[in-house]
Amino acid sequence: MSADDSPGTLPEILRVMCSRTVLRNYAPKPVDDALIEQMLTGMLAAPTASNKQAWSFVVVRDPARVRRLRAFAPGIIGSPALIVVACVDKRRMTGVSAEVSQKIYETAKLCVAMAVENLLLSAHALNLGGCPVGSFREDAVRLLLDLPPFIEPMLTVPIGHPAHRTTPSQRRDKSEVISYDVWGHRDAAGKAA
Repeated sequence: MSADDSPGTLPEILRVMCSRTVLRNYAPKPVDDALIEQMLTGMLAAPTASNKQAWSFVVVRDPARVRRLRAFAPGIIGSPALIVVACVDKRRMTGVSAEVSQKIYETAKLCVAMAVENLLLSAHALNLGGCPVGSFREDAVRLLLDLPPFIEPMLTVPIGHPAHRTTPSQRRDKSEVISYDVWGHRDAAGKAA
């Protein structure tokens, strides 16, 4: 992040985006239902290809169920107040050819990931935090949450109040990762680099 892009000089939405960080250490405090609903509203505002909304989410709030779910998700570190399990809803892929269904499925996974990013940004805006976790035992998660066969869990997202102040991780400089017009052209002003 350059000096011009410091969080203090950015519009509010960009400040939230640029100051969000992964949270893995949670304070032993429940998250109010009103805050959960605000996060879910933000989550569902995510882009979705062709407005298919081929997603489904399970919000696990019961502490005993959260503990059981953590037992089968080694990527969940700490004890979050809740876990959102983000899933692909395969029912949204029916009535089309196998090739089109596969393309919808692949795109649906991206849409679920964008919804999870919205969830994490919403959590951060509400002074909460979380971390997307892909390491879990799908069979156990299916059983614990009574998921039907057409619902495929993709990510678990533990969420809670931070136990400690967090700071964003260092990001690569824009000049390393952004090209203009063609790959390798690093000059935004249009001059050859």
